Amino acid sequence: MTAHFDALETRAPGERERSLLERLPKQLAFARERTAYYAQVLKDVDLAAVTSREALARLPVTRKSDLNTLQHAQMPFGGLNATPASGLARIFMSPGPIYDPEGRGPDFWRNARCLYAAGFRPGDVVLNCFSYHLTPAGSMFETGLHHLGCAVIPGGVGQTEMQARAIADLRPAGYVGTPSFLKIILEKCDELGGDSGSMRRALVSGEAFLPAVREFMGGRDIDCFQAYGTADLGMIAYETPAREGLVLGEDLILEIVRPGTGDPVAAGEVGEVVVTPFNADYPVVRLATGDLSAVLEGVSPCGRTNTRIKGWMGRADQTTKVRGLFVHPHQVAEVLRRHDLKRARLVVENEAGEDRMTLKVEEASEPAARAMEATLRDVMKVRGQVVCVAPGSLPNDGKVIEDLRKYS
Repeated sequence: MTAHFDALETRAPGERERSLLERLPKQLAFARERTAYYAQVLKDVDLAAVTSREALARLPVTRKSDLNTLQHAQMPFGGLNATPASGLARIFMSPGPIYDPEGRGPDFWRNARCLYAAGFRPGDVVLNCFSYHLTPAGSMFETGLHHLGCAVIPGGVGQTEMQARAIADLRPAGYVGTPSFLKIILEKCDELGGDSGSMRRALVSGEAFLPAVREFMGGRDIDCFQAYGTADLGMIAYETPAREGLVLGEDLILEIVRPGTGDPVAAGEVGEVVVTPFNADYPVVRLATGDLSAVLEGVSPCGRTNTRIKGWMGRADQTTKVRGLFVHPHQVAEVLRRHDLKRARLVVENEAGEDRMTLKVEEASEPAARAMEATLRDVMKVRGQVVCVAPGSLPNDGKVIEDLRKYS
């Protein structure tokens, strides 16, 4: 067995980038021709000219947070699907509700690659404890395991005594599911006196992999890896034996943008994850996930040459309410745009029972700050103070709005 899933993983970065950008105009044209939504969104765009990241960044983002509204207006997928519902393999229902399509192609969610990186191999028996009920995670990992040549125990969630019995009887080599549930099952095995020693590897996702849980797994010699994906996009990035960030999958373009905008940030800066996958059934373009992350510089020591990200770093949707009115990250971005500035943070506090809003701005002069206060009031309909701060002094954590009010 080789160390990598295929030769795509070790391509020169420039070769990969050229391949993705050469394929991009055709993918965009496909989305416009085959979906009702992108027929409107991209109708006036010269798609043949979208051959660079700069050109891609000029296209509008489609926000995951808007999918519920879009789907309610045009069931079941808001017009974003190229394959009709009758031609799909499965239709899922994520919280929201948001309907997620699964096409009939092999490894539709692109999970086999990350499973291979986590040590799963053909012939492994694997306990799949992601949910099989309505949400897609169970199917995401089952189809990836099948593509890899593994046998799957469809455990799902709950029924811990039965899960412990299955581990003792069927001797699975590995586990996929949330890290906390794996800990619960292993503790149930201990309680019942069952043998869980066959479990040697795990791919976990769906929640934070806390240090205490990671230490627990290490104490049982279970090699655990993390993966990051969404119900709309499938697998996005995955941990490798190098343990240095998460490596991107091979069939997507990832951007990190300033929250509330579609504007890419500099490498290393925290921002919102935006993904354009090459998907023939659900060809979304610049889907803004609402998740925060950042690009890691350099190439992974594991030999995979694709871009790495730091993993999930929180949520980009920092909408809050000030004096009865909602304030959004895109409004902060609009204030900065009008004054040709880049970095700011809106801090919301409460003093003596009254909300106070302060916009901290890098690289602004005092006269500009006073002018921005009028713009702030115009855009947000709420009065606020603008304060100049030194360049580089705002934290690199992706926050555009910071709510410091105490509610208890």
